[in-house]
Amino acid sequence: MSVLVVTGTSTDVGKTVATAALAAHALAAGRRVAVCKPAQTGVADDAPGDLHEIRRLVGDAVRTVELARYPDPLAPDTAARRSGRRLLDLDEVVAVIRRLDAEHDLTLVEGAGGLLVRLGANGFTLADVAAALGAPAVIVAAAGLGTLNHTALTAAALRSAGVVCAGVVIGSWPAAPDLAARCNLDDLPDVAGAPILGAIPAGSGAVGAAEFAHGAARWLSSSLTTKRPATGVSAVV
Repeated sequence: MSVLVVTGTSTDVGKTVATAALAAHALAAGRRVAVCKPAQTGVADDAPGDLHEIRRLVGDAVRTVELARYPDPLAPDTAARRSGRRLLDLDEVVAVIRRLDAEHDLTLVEGAGGLLVRLGANGFTLADVAAALGAPAVIVAAAGLGTLNHTALTAAALRSAGVVCAGVVIGSWPAAPDLAARCNLDDLPDVAGAPILGAIPAGSGAVGAAEFAHGAARWLSSSLTTKRPATGVSAVV
């Protein structure tokens, strides 16, 4: 099995761009890649969602699968109830990801919001999905003040669920990092109990596919997608 769950410390921390970067990095290494987004919220049925953005940044070589979509910008279970649409089921989500895993070298699973956001029936979360799959998780975190607490809480929730934290990706690294952001490079690995695997420059989601692929090779450690030892954050920030 080669499944990697991508969660965030909160919403709007750069999860989708980080997922795209992981996909681009793996594709460049010659791996077959799939991305599953169990629940998309806050997007109309005929509007482009997060998976569309990933394909725009990475290209059509990546396979993308979305299982449910709800128009209200809310937690998936709340959005499902408000829309009258069906709730996702944990077993269903796990089964789809396992099928993708059987057909690809790497399957990325992007959550909605933070780790413990309820995705569907019986309040299951992305932590439950990762635990059921026995898959590790990457935490996408903010760069600045407040991220240490959010990252520590997310890492603790992963440990409580029996999920290994593979590391932290800073989802939007500022062009001019302040004191807190610079200090967080030293402190994030300690609070997460896992290394920083990369930092994605702010605004990277606005570039074209070729530039994005070139950047992903520099922004991320190779350890997640090619199984080589991590190179460390100093190479990418």
